[in-house]
Amino acid sequence: MSSTRNRRPSSATTPNQTPFSQRRLKTKPALTVIVILLLGNILWIIAWLIPNKGHEIGSDEQVAAVDGDIITRQDWMVAMEERYGKETLQNLVNESVMDKAAKKFKIQVTDKEIDLELALMRSAQDKFDTAMQNLSAEQLQQKIRSQLILDKVLTKDVVIKEGSIEKYYEENQALYNTKTSYRTNFIEVESKKGAEEAVSGIKKASDFSVLAREISVDSASASLGGDIGFLTEKQANIDPAILNAAKALKAGEVSKAFKLDNGHYGIVQVQEIIEGQSFTYDDVKEHIERELALEQVPQSVTPEAFWSEFNATWYYGEAKKGK
Repeated sequence: MSSTRNRRPSSATTPNQTPFSQRRLKTKPALTVIVILLLGNILWIIAWLIPNKGHEIGSDEQVAAVDGDIITRQDWMVAMEERYGKETLQNLVNESVMDKAAKKFKIQVTDKEIDLELALMRSAQDKFDTAMQNLSAEQLQQKIRSQLILDKVLTKDVVIKEGSIEKYYEENQALYNTKTSYRTNFIEVESKKGAEEAVSGIKKASDFSVLAREISVDSASASLGGDIGFLTEKQANIDPAILNAAKALKAGEVSKAFKLDNGHYGIVQVQEIIEGQSFTYDDVKEHIERELALEQVPQSVTPEAFWSEFNATWYYGEAKKGK
């Protein structure tokens, strides 16, 4: 069994970590938007499945067969609609509703604001990355934009004193000094020979994620194609050898085999490197003000609450009623 130090970091607090109560304001956007991000990934799946080259959704074209039993394109598309259609359509309507709300209330969301939210989400280490791992940069930015519009609509009439914002920043400056992070894939095997063979296989064009699913004994990451999210300096509950190996790589590179604390061997691949940033008070003032204002909103409100205001209707019946 793999050592727990090699698995995805937990959110447990250590003496060197910021208490959860102090992290809550920064991580709230990530937790709120996580479900929307999952639905956004489904949009990509549906778009990919849309028939091309003149094929119709009702086509009896064969797309698969099992022991002689045919699965047609129609079977495929009907199953996709039944499993994901409602959630996907709901997501599309919500995005459109938020765009209408932005115009009505004259709300703007800048690229700089989106970049800030994304940087804070990545540094929060709330395992948010498992939800966003298959989203394109454009999809992720759209989800964050919609969430920011909703937050701004909800807090447009809430007044927060300047002193409260300054106090929060002074007490939580560590939250706004993010460390360099490494989006990392990981394979763990029982022997050095096995790890070296895996490295050799990857050099011969084997896909890292496919190999992770096939041979990695770390079941938590193997099920995700080896993805262990963003690693940062002095991160708890992660074998230091994994971080050291990732830090020595450039984006896209694969490490040599290295020994883990539990006696097994590992290899890593760095997908992406996000350089650390230090955010000044002016950089995060509006972010903190908005998050403090959201604390005064009496209940959780979703985009569905605005459907009736913008006459939103959909295939599945009456307009949804938001909370």
